[in-house]
Amino acid sequence: MKIKKKHFIMLFCVFFGLPVYSQHVKYQLSSHILDISKGSPAPDVKVDLEKLMSNGQWITIASEKTDFNGRISNFLLTGKTDNKGIYKLKFYIESYFLLQKLETFYPFIEVIFEIKDDKHYHVPITISPFGYSTYRGS
Repeated sequence: MKIKKKHFIMLFCVFFGLPVYSQHVKYQLSSHILDISKGSPAPDVKVDLEKLMSNGQWITIASEKTDFNGRISNFLLTGKTDNKGIYKLKFYIESYFLLQKLETFYPFIEVIFEIKDDKHYHVPITISPFGYSTYRGS
């Protein structure tokens, strides 16, 4: 079956031209988990993103799992709404350590922070079975 030159050009434009015109989706918040007891990322860890509402209640607005590099990069879509506010990332690390047959002192870790502008925020944590640390990354 022979493809006519006109059809070939049309297919070429469709497959290779669309990425140029498609919008690049951006997110305002990312995180990652590094297991400092092993010196490697912590994959497949559930992380909830919660927002503090004006009535003092926390609501879960997203739930993701870390990828094979221990990262989540798709929290808080930019451009549609104002993401300013107080947030909490809840890292469910107990199951991660149980899979390695390790006990942990922390069933989960909560990190509370405030987004005050439209810049990107990166909130990583380092973990071990009996300790953790967090900081504002870049």
